[in-house]
Amino acid sequence: MSQLDLGNPPPGHKFSVSVEREEMPAERYVRLGKDVAIFVIAAGFVVLIAFYCYQTLVSASASADEKKWAMSILSAAAAGLIGYLIRK
Repeated sequence: MSQLDLGNPPPGHKFSVSVEREEMPAERYVRLGKDVAIFVIAAGFVVLIAFYCYQTLVSASASADEKKWAMSILSAAAAGLIGYLIRK
């Protein structure tokens, strides 16, 4: 078995040492719960904004400018969703 001298690594090689604290199950549940809560809140806001824009588009009392910005927001949301799904 060959020995490796950490004081003099071979040419073209690096080494690193790290010490990491192990995540406890309770900490993991808190982190995952926080991530899920943030995702649900963000998704709710996106759905709310999309619904508001759709209502503006189908409203007979909305002005042309209001319909224009609502269509812009919906187009941007659709483009973002397509970009996320295609991942390019």
